[in-house]
Amino acid sequence: MDLRANITHLTPVARGLVGAYVVSGVIHLVKPQVFESIVPKQLPRRRELVYVSGVAELACAAGMLTPRTREVAGAASAALLVAVFPANVEMARQAHSRITRRGSTPQREVQRALSVARLPLQWPLIRSSVAIARGGRG
Repeated sequence: MDLRANITHLTPVARGLVGAYVVSGVIHLVKPQVFESIVPKQLPRRRELVYVSGVAELACAAGMLTPRTREVAGAASAALLVAVFPANVEMARQAHSRITRRGSTPQREVQRALSVARLPLQWPLIRSSVAIARGGRG
């Protein structure tokens, strides 16, 4: 497999998504506690869900780099992004709540801004994943 050719075949957004999946997937597996607190409270077995989502991220990244599996991986990626959106909302809610409870600090304001800004950024990532699923470059 020519990795360079497979990466350059993707759009910059899709390449960024693959890179983000690799980094995030590894962190999910190595330091799952980082993500456990943002798993919505209604869901059981938080640690296991973090591991599953980490493996799913790595599988989507690998699948999008492989021409034979790219379309299936694009569809899986779109589904994964939708599935983890509630965790992203919870992260933004927690960041806002910390400021409400403990007061504003520059670090808390940056965390809140980043977690809120992340929410609309999911849309181009989902669109890119759907484009890949439809046989495009993302």
